[in-house]
Amino acid sequence: MDLTYPPIIVAAKTGFKLLGQRFVMTGTEHVPRSGGVLLAYNHIGYVDFVYGGLAANPSGRLVRFMAKREIFDHRLGGPLMRSLHHIEVDRGEGVASFRTAVDRLREGEAVGIFPEATISRSMELKEFKSGAVRIAAEAGVPLVPVIMWGTQRMMTKDHPRDFSRGKTIALTVGAPLYPTGADPVGETAELRSVMSRMLDETIAAYPADEQPPGSWWLPARHGGSAPTPGRAEELDAAEKRDRAARRAAKRAQNRS
Repeated sequence: MDLTYPPIIVAAKTGFKLLGQRFVMTGTEHVPRSGGVLLAYNHIGYVDFVYGGLAANPSGRLVRFMAKREIFDHRLGGPLMRSLHHIEVDRGEGVASFRTAVDRLREGEAVGIFPEATISRSMELKEFKSGAVRIAAEAGVPLVPVIMWGTQRMMTKDHPRDFSRGKTIALTVGAPLYPTGADPVGETAELRSVMSRMLDETIAAYPADEQPPGSWWLPARHGGSAPTPGRAEELDAAEKRDRAARRAAKRAQNRS
């Protein structure tokens, strides 16, 4: 039973109105109204979870997102995530989350996954993990690609939060794919190719006055000043090194 999700949706939509946000959603008819479905999203900001579920809203579906364990470990975020029946992902124990996602899909749920696993600093698609196609194939459900655009302008890596009014949020939903699992690498490449094309189309259709040339949230390939994919990889690697160093320092402090 979902006691938390419906009021959360109402509160979120109220917030969207207060922020004067304009939504451009296309292809939402591709989300089936019943039965298991896995939705694969690009990942460009910290509020993607909040907005991603809107892709399935016209079909009356509640999306159970696969999210990293750290969110579930948070004293406030954890209880909320569990009440919404989202799926905890422990990157060191991926089998458990894989099985949970498959079980939910076989029970007829809509599940959301971010194949990139982490936020893209370049605003382009990072390399995809194969989990999305493997989960969809194992559960025997359609895999529906979804592109979000505009969410990064509110809250993402390396930039201050900006919840000023009047932003456009675009969600583009593609036709379902039906992976078999026979070639996870090839099927993952197909998913990424489809979503890359959808991303380019979504950026091209986005209001030009909201993403002028040089915008930090626009990929360099589209005339923006976001890091190139190569530079973004370097920043990601530096972030991982810093995080590892902080963990090591904390362990040393605890031992002393």
